[in-house]
Amino acid sequence: MSTYEESGVNISEGDKASRIAYNAAKATFKGREGMIGEPVTQDGGFAGLIDMGEFYLVQNDDGIGTKEIIADEIGKYDTLGYDLLAMVIDDAACVGAEVITCSNTMDVKKVIAEKIEKMMEGFKTACLEHKVVIPGGEIAELNTMVNCNLWNATSVGIVGKDKVITGEKIKEGDQVIALRSDGFRSNGFSLVRYILEKQFGETAYMHSYEEGKLLSTVDESWGAKVLTPARIYYSLIMALHGRYGKSSQVDIHGIVHVTGGGIAANLNRILKEGQGAHLDNLFPPHEMMLRLQEIGVVSDSEAYRVWNMGNGMLVIADPSDANLIIERAKTFGIEARVAGQINDTGKITLKSQGFSDNGKML
Repeated sequence: MSTYEESGVNISEGDKASRIAYNAAKATFKGREGMIGEPVTQDGGFAGLIDMGEFYLVQNDDGIGTKEIIADEIGKYDTLGYDLLAMVIDDAACVGAEVITCSNTMDVKKVIAEKIEKMMEGFKTACLEHKVVIPGGEIAELNTMVNCNLWNATSVGIVGKDKVITGEKIKEGDQVIALRSDGFRSNGFSLVRYILEKQFGETAYMHSYEEGKLLSTVDESWGAKVLTPARIYYSLIMALHGRYGKSSQVDIHGIVHVTGGGIAANLNRILKEGQGAHLDNLFPPHEMMLRLQEIGVVSDSEAYRVWNMGNGMLVIADPSDANLIIERAKTFGIEARVAGQINDTGKITLKSQGFSDNGKML
C-alpha cells in the first residue's frame, strides 16, 4: 500500500515544522506594535494581514513543488505558470484580498533560456487573465546545490478592513459549496511520482495514459495528464466578494483552498471550536486519481488526506446564497455544487468516492 510518508513526505513532521515557523513569525509581530504595518494575528488563516491604516496589506508565498520534475521529464513547461499563480492568489482570495502583484523566484541547476521563456510566458498569460502584475523576480543558478528546479512566488494584495473573510460568520446550517478542480493542482506530487515511477520505471512520465496504446505525442502521456494546470478560482471570488472598494454580491462566510492536507484538514483551519461539517455530495475524484489509487494501492483515507480528490476550493455561505454562487461560477467556466453543510458536531465527515471505499463515510 502506497502512502505519502512512503513517498518521502512526513506530514506530521511537516506540520510540526510549520508550527515552529509560524510561532517564530508571530513572535516578530510585537516589533511593529502601534506602528503602521502592525500584523494581525489570524491563526489558521491562508494569508497574512498587515494593518496599513485604511486597509490591510495581504501577503503570502507558495510554489509548485515537485510538479516541475515531471515537466522536466517530458519537456512541457507552458502550463506551470498557472499552477504558480493559483497557489498564491487562491490563498489570498480566502481572506477576500485583491492581489495586486506577484513576484517570483527560480532556483535552477542550470539556466536554460528557452525553458524559462516557456515558463514565464504561461505565468504572464495567467497574470494578465487575473489582472495581476509581475513587478520583478530572481533567477539563481545554483549548480550542485539543487537536484531540480524550484519555482516559488509571493503575492501582495489589499482588502478593506470591513471585508476580511475570517470564518467568524460561519454558523450551523451554512452550506458548503465545492468548486471543481481540473486535476491535482500542485499538491501531493511526491505520492503521484512515487506511484508512477514504481509502476512504470524510469520512463514513467512518457508512458501512455491509455493502456495498450502507443504514445504518438507527449500530450497522451501520464506526465502530461498529471501536469493538467490548476484551475484558478480567484477571479470568481473577486466577482462574488467584490474587489477593493467594490460591493459584494454575496456574503461569503468562509473560503477554503484545498491544498496540502486535503479537504478535512484545510476546512478545519477556519472552523470555530465545536463546529464540524457533513460533506456527502463532493465532486468525485478525477479518473487519473482513481487509477493512481488502484495501481498504487492507496486507501481512500490517504487519498483524501493528500489530494484534493476533485474539489479545489470550498465556499461557505448561507443556503439562500448557494444558487447565486453556483450560477456565477458557471460564467467563469467553473463547476460548483452544494457539497454539504456546517454542523455543531465538532467533526468533519465526508462521503468517499475513491477507488477503495466508495460510499463510505470518512
